Amino acid sequence: MGYTKLVNGFPFIPYQKESFDAGEMQKRSEWFYQWSNTRRTCRDISDREVPRKVIEHIIKTASTAPSGAHKQPWTFCAISNAALKKAIRQAAEEEEYKSYKERMSAEWLQDLAPIGTDWQKPFLETAPWLIVVFRRSFEVQTDGSKRQNYYVQESCGIACGFLLAAIHHAGLVALTHTPSPMNFLSRLLNRPENEKPFLLIPVGYAAEDALVPDLKRKGLEEMAVFFE
Repeated sequence: MGYTKLVNGFPFIPYQKESFDAGEMQKRSEWFYQWSNTRRTCRDISDREVPRKVIEHIIKTASTAPSGAHKQPWTFCAISNAALKKAIRQAAEEEEYKSYKERMSAEWLQDLAPIGTDWQKPFLETAPWLIVVFRRSFEVQTDGSKRQNYYVQESCGIACGFLLAAIHHAGLVALTHTPSPMNFLSRLLNRPENEKPFLLIPVGYAAEDALVPDLKRKGLEEMAVFFE
């Protein structure tokens, strides 16, 4: 790895970097965009088995994301147990039914119409894996005291972005599911008080007859401003 230097009493190591000329950078960045642009949220997920080792690598990739003060304030619960997936689906659908029938505004439902969603979530049982991301607001020390984590929401959001990219890179599909409230996940997975559910992500192969909405992404001029 090379030499170690102490900075403020803490060890630092040389940054292992790759360097490319402008032409290669442009080529690589365009390829990565084109590849990323093929990623889609998919609700038609096959029950085809996905090896646990693949899920382990995906989670480890997510863990390489930056986090506030390097606290890594996340826990990834990976579930393949059929009975537990069924219980999660039942609890999620109870909350989703209330949301679609009582909680969501007419405008919200109108915005969801082109996507074709409703309160029924069969993918929570069909997908071979569910990954539930929990955010850790604090850590419990050995003496029982609490030590704060920083920028927890932002850190978990970035890690989930890495997670979705890793899922896509493995040739799998996913969707970001956020039944509200999500407290049932803490109960069903028996999580400690410092962990709160952040995102529920079914993962698997796309079904043979999978369909996705014909949606368009914003163009560069609609979402970016350059100051040169």
